[in-house]
Order: sequence, then C-alpha cells, then structure tokens
Amino acid sequence: MILDELATKIINEVKKLIHEDIIIINTNGVIIASTDQARAGTFHEGALIAIKQRTTFIITTEDEKRLKGVKAGINLPVFFQNEIIGVIGITGEPDLISPFGEMLRRMTELLISENYYTDQIELTQRGLEAFVFDWIQQDEWDDSFYERAQMLNIDLTLQRQILIFEWEHQNKLSDTRQIIFDWNNRQTDELFIRWGNNRLVVLCRVEQSYTKSQNLNLVESILNYVQSRLHLKIATGVGQPTQPKQLGKSYHQAVRALKVSSKTNSIVFDEDLTIDLILQDLSNETKSTFIERTIAPIINEKELFITIEEYIKHNQSLKNTAQSLHIHINTLLYRLNKITELTNLNPREIHDLSKFYIGINLLDDSTKKHL
Repeated sequence: MILDELATKIINEVKKLIHEDIIIINTNGVIIASTDQARAGTFHEGALIAIKQRTTFIITTEDEKRLKGVKAGINLPVFFQNEIIGVIGITGEPDLISPFGEMLRRMTELLISENYYTDQIELTQRGLEAFVFDWIQQDEWDDSFYERAQMLNIDLTLQRQILIFEWEHQNKLSDTRQIIFDWNNRQTDELFIRWGNNRLVVLCRVEQSYTKSQNLNLVESILNYVQSRLHLKIATGVGQPTQPKQLGKSYHQAVRALKVSSKTNSIVFDEDLTIDLILQDLSNETKSTFIERTIAPIINEKELFITIEEYIKHNQSLKNTAQSLHIHINTLLYRLNKITELTNLNPREIHDLSKFYIGINLLDDSTKKHL
C-alpha cells in the first residue's frame, strides 16, 4: 500500500507535468492524496475496478452517475514488484489526458521504487551504525554479535583503525548518505558510518606492515574523497591501529585527536599527541581556574590576545611576529609590556610563555564558556 506521505510527494511531482486534477487511491479504494484537497479521504469505486482488472480503467460521464466518488478521467493501477499497490487517477476528458496516463504511471512507479530503495539503504545504514556502536562499547562478542556481522557482511578478523571526520555545517545529511552509498559501492574493506549530523566515522583497514607514510597516504586519500563531496573544511582525528576486539580503544583515541584537529582542520594522529594528551584530561574546573590565573585579563583584549598568539607561533621572534602583525617592533614591545602589566606574566620568559601557551590551548578547547 502507498503511504500517505509518499502519495503527497508523488502528487506534488506529477502535477508539475499536468494541470488536471490528480488523485492517488490506496488498495481499499480510499483517496489518500489529491490536488483537490476536498476529495482526500473519500471512497473511489473506479479504483477498485482498475485494481480488479489490473489494467487502466476509463471513467466516462455516464460512469459518474453509477459509480461512487468518481469523476470522468482515467484510473491507472500502480505496480511495484508485480503487485498493485495503489491507483493514480487523472480527471478530465479521457481522449485528451490518455496520452499522459502511461507516462504518469511510469513516473509514479519510479518514485515509489526510488523511495523503497532509499528506505532500504537507510535501514541498512542504521543497522550498521547500531552494530558499530555496540562494537565500540563491548570487548566480548556473543553469537548474536557474530550473526549481525555476517548479515552486514563485516569481516571481524581485520586489523583496523578509526578515522573521524567532522565539519561545522550540520545540513549535509543527504550528501553524507550519498558519500556512504558511493564508497560502499567500491567494495573496499573500509566501513563508512554516519555519526550524528556533522561527523563520519570510518573503520579503516590497516596492515601491520604499513609505515607512517603509507598510513598517512591512506587517510589523506579517504579525506580527499570526503572533502571533494562536501566542499567544506574537515577536521580529522585518527586512532591507532588495533585488533578487532579493541576497536573501542582506537575510537576514543580518534575522538581525542579530533579535538586537537578541530582547531586547525588538519589530520591529527593520536600517536602524535604530547601536551594535548594531558590538557584534554583536565576537568573543566581545573581548566577554568588555570585560565583565570593566566590569560583571563587579555581574553577580551583582541589586539593583545592576537599578539601573544602570533608571538608563540613565531617562536618569540620579535621580527617575524611584527611582520606577521604588520606593526613596528616598538609597537610589538609596547603590547608585550601591556600583556605583562595585565597578567603579571612576562611572555619573554620561557616559564611564563608556557603558561600563555597552555592557557590559549585550554581556551581553544571550549573552556571560555565555563569562565
């Protein structure tokens, strides 16, 4: 039976091609969608005749008098997988509208098929999402887990690592679906999973013999594929290769790396994290306290804040920092003195500069909202 929502979608599509009244009737003879809203929900006897005869039924002005709920026109049974699932009706002079009939039926059947297969893909993807979520959460597998893996055609013997792609915009859901569908058609060992509205999780197959360079090339090739489809800046966190039953470990590593990557929209491998590894394990209370004691006085001083960022970026080089900021070195020195005055920290001393570095990184880690 044709669902009401799909019937409305079909009506909206086919009425672009023909200006006559169009109705869609379910297999019980009830009109479920119509260009004439008053007819929705009413009984249509002509549709039942078309269903019984399994062929187009022409309704004449004489039929209007003897059949319930009909108007002159044509009724065409709609088939899906060789079964009648409804009837599409076109109101008007049969001789004038008949040429459109077969075209509209074909279009309706195509829309139904497209909707069906889209739903099947969505169901499969949701099943895969649920399976990977369970895979990440549990270390022990029961018979049911193995059965689900077999149904989804997932090889549980491969060594994998988790990649997480994240972008800012959250309106790319249809694009994400298509990315997953197209990649899966390549029949590779990578598994693409939609993870919320702005993330993709990839279970990437890796060989033990891969060098760091080979692994980077693999990640870059997948990132380039996703980026070419979304046309957005994408942050990439990469967990370490792990055995199948320890996939959760690689996932949490990828999440950790992603937090660092989100600051620069670059590829970050968990194994490369050093100080960031420590900073991410701090509580929000500790982060806020540290910021209050270090960079808080200049957070809202945009000019000074940018200056200290550039000063750190250029390894305390006065010349390079001044050039980057397009200011005179004397102006830079004035700003650095002002920073010291406000924070009681001297950025030209490595001990105090490290406090600025840590504070800025904690602030970038979304701590400002906790101040």
